[in-house]
Amino acid sequence: MAGPSGSSLTGTSGPAFPSFTKMAAPPETRGGAAASGFLGFRAGSRDPGAPGKRRVRGSRNRKKSWKRWRGPEAQLGRELGAFLEDVGLQQRAAGGLVAEKPDESLFFLDTGSEEKDRKLNQGKEKPLRIDLILQPDSKVPAPKDILAHQVPNGKKLKRKQQLWEKLAERGVVPREQRLLQARLQKARPARAEAAHGQGAGPEPAGDFYDIWSDANPLDRPLAGQDAWFLEQTKKQRVRRPARLEKKPSELPAVEVIPAGGSYNPTFQAHQALLLQAHEVELRRQKAEEKLERQLRFPTAAEAPTQETAFREQCEGLLEESADEGGDEEAPDEPLAPGAPPPPAPLREKKTEQQRRREKEAKFLAARQLGEKAARCRRQELFQLRSIRLQVKRREAELACRRRVRLAKRRAEATKPRRLGRLKYEDPDLEVQLSTELAESLRTLKPEGSILRDRFKSLQKRNLIEPRERAKFKRKYRLKYVEKRAFREVTL
Repeated sequence: MAGPSGSSLTGTSGPAFPSFTKMAAPPETRGGAAASGFLGFRAGSRDPGAPGKRRVRGSRNRKKSWKRWRGPEAQLGRELGAFLEDVGLQQRAAGGLVAEKPDESLFFLDTGSEEKDRKLNQGKEKPLRIDLILQPDSKVPAPKDILAHQVPNGKKLKRKQQLWEKLAERGVVPREQRLLQARLQKARPARAEAAHGQGAGPEPAGDFYDIWSDANPLDRPLAGQDAWFLEQTKKQRVRRPARLEKKPSELPAVEVIPAGGSYNPTFQAHQALLLQAHEVELRRQKAEEKLERQLRFPTAAEAPTQETAFREQCEGLLEESADEGGDEEAPDEPLAPGAPPPPAPLREKKTEQQRRREKEAKFLAARQLGEKAARCRRQELFQLRSIRLQVKRREAELACRRRVRLAKRRAEATKPRRLGRLKYEDPDLEVQLSTELAESLRTLKPEGSILRDRFKSLQKRNLIEPRERAKFKRKYRLKYVEKRAFREVTL
């Protein structure tokens, strides 16, 4: 259909968007086109009849440029973009435009009978809905991952591979392969002789042996040599100590959460988990209150005064002075200067009779002690029953102490040890209130972090020491600058 200005509008039927083409008008009709006020479809077109005005392009980050997307050209651009997006969606989902596909590929007749459906559908079986969803019927190729195909020195390796392929056609073998083949040819006769000597059957193509057995072929050259020499020359593996085979903690790597932490817990299990979280919060609150009570500043009534300060300074002085006054004794008279010291008291010499009597008394006391010990041993024969009871009580007491000690050791085995300057702290319990419980898995909100849970598990099992996040210390002062463009937009 031709317009008054000589322009023709042509459209194609079908799913494609109609294309508009503007034909150039002859020279004799250009005045009429200008008078008609025809407006082109391009974003930069303007009314030909309008007076000429130089267009000044300003920056697009101001409010003046926003009005550009309010005209008919913007509306046309948005419609065209939506149409192209719809076409791309049909190509990805249905493998092409739906309007161009035959009905047989889009619909299946379902009469309730499999035989009739097979005849009407020309032998095609009706696929399941899940199969249709999972079937890749997109004709749009997946984007190519360029990084996955990039190989360091790829061109160099490719040229090298091509060179060796050409040399292989001529019969030239690389040096590494030649050495490997020569080594295998030397090893085959030795293996054949060993197998023939042992009376074994045909040897397989590869060498199979138990690396943990005593007859390891790798250890044959080291047989008969000194163990200390082999260990010092690093020709023999060092035995792994038994203490390294023991785990640092008996806790499992993954602990099962309480039943109340499930997405659909029972009422009793959820209440038990809430009680446990409540007790943790109470202990934390008591610790905070204790710290605040210890660090709080004293009130005016509790503040020290001059009287209390003087009483504290004089504490204990009056009692000490009174004790000193009451316990005073007459001091010894000082010796005159140059006077000789007083003579020491004379000791009387013991007579022979006194010495004999002391010796007899010592002998009598030793004999009495021996008789008493013998008499006690004879009496113990009649106390065997009571002694047996005492032994049983002692053994029971030692067994009880041993059980308590083992129980304490088991309890400490599951507790984290002090490996660093920080002490291990249990993470917060992941619990939801009764009003936050989800009705289904689809509305369930995730709780906690898997990475943090694994990190805490390593600390609890004594594999790593408790740590805290490193504090970032900025070397320079942070400076905030407001950009000029942003300032002009906000104004």
